Amino acid sequence: MAQQSSLPLGIDVGGSGIKGAPVDLATGQLTAERLRIETPQPSTPEAVVGVIAQIVDAFADQVGPTAPIGITIPGVVMRGVVKTAANIDKGWIDCDMEKLVEDRLQRDVVVVNDADAAGVGELHYGAAKGHEGLVIMTTLGTGIGSAVIHEGRLVPNSEYGHLEIDGHNAESRAAASAKKREGLSWEQYAKRLSRYYQFLESVTWPDLFVIGGGVSKKPEKFLHLIECRTPVIAATRANEAGIIGAARMAADAQQVRGRHTA
Repeated sequence: MAQQSSLPLGIDVGGSGIKGAPVDLATGQLTAERLRIETPQPSTPEAVVGVIAQIVDAFADQVGPTAPIGITIPGVVMRGVVKTAANIDKGWIDCDMEKLVEDRLQRDVVVVNDADAAGVGELHYGAAKGHEGLVIMTTLGTGIGSAVIHEGRLVPNSEYGHLEIDGHNAESRAAASAKKREGLSWEQYAKRLSRYYQFLESVTWPDLFVIGGGVSKKPEKFLHLIECRTPVIAATRANEAGIIGAARMAADAQQVRGRHTA
């Protein structure tokens, strides 16, 4: 039990559900079945923090009183302050979420963009593990999230889903929701993805693309159809990547704080 008390907790805040679980950082595995609670409506800061507290309480016997908590949010996060809000209440904008949660829980908390957390999860425990140089992960879902990692370090808040390509916001044409909305075949969708990744690599020159989101569960349908010079692989940690990455980032941040206060 002494080892378990140091396990960090990852919590993934989404528009429809809030999921969390403790993570073993040695393996990147969840040590318990993740708990999912419906996102409250309206999803105000106070209401969401109340759900976060429920998830923390549910795993209190596993994570211990000093374990750090990593929380993802579907929006840009700068030093703990939420700057945009996708699929959650607009009351989050300019909210200092880290302070709000730390005051409520009296724990070390790190708040990060959801795609950034997923990228960190894939880098350390998934498809991108062992890859050097510049790795860009994109999550294809309702929109397009992105994570940029250079030599193992996250460059936060890239927002590459909002690039303007051929006069369109990229995610309006290349997100998985566009395939469903327009009834595109996998071949038609792959052409759009090819254009997106060709444009992205022309301004970033990455060593690797990692594709996450729901479509990453069916790589055989489209991955071989994407045409670009950069290697493209599918994410492997699926819906757990954000939880795992958030927990990893929270633990790393707690270590840094400990060194600064020692």
